[in-house]
Amino acid sequence: MIRIGPDIEVPEGLIELDFVRSSGPGGQNVNKVSTAVQLRFRAGGCAVLAGETLNRLRRLAGRQMTADGVLLIDARRFRSQAQNRADALKRLEVLLRRAVERPKRRRKTRPTAASRQRRLDAKRRRGEVKKLRRKLKEES
Repeated sequence: MIRIGPDIEVPEGLIELDFVRSSGPGGQNVNKVSTAVQLRFRAGGCAVLAGETLNRLRRLAGRQMTADGVLLIDARRFRSQAQNRADALKRLEVLLRRAVERPKRRRKTRPTAASRQRRLDAKRRRGEVKKLRRKLKEES
């Protein structure tokens, strides 16, 4: 079980880890050792992440989540398999915590009377500056 919050735990049976060869520089090590980690999390099958939470997870994950609700995390930042596994699990945990957290509702607010007055005063001063830049009219 992966603990997300005080009352939320995700079963490890929904998480699948595959180890593949990493790309890029690294010489002999990168050519023969499977250090990169591909984590698959079946979010659609998780009872804890239902409804709003699953929708938030979809929005946060973006292209990392497939249409059938499988979250894919690719970790190849480090040279060792253990560090990449820990990195993938940590990234999953962070993503799930953000999805479980309900966003605060925005309360509509109005500008204060003083701020409205400051704005109008600034506009008036700016108008005066522009008026002083105009050419003077010649009287005939």
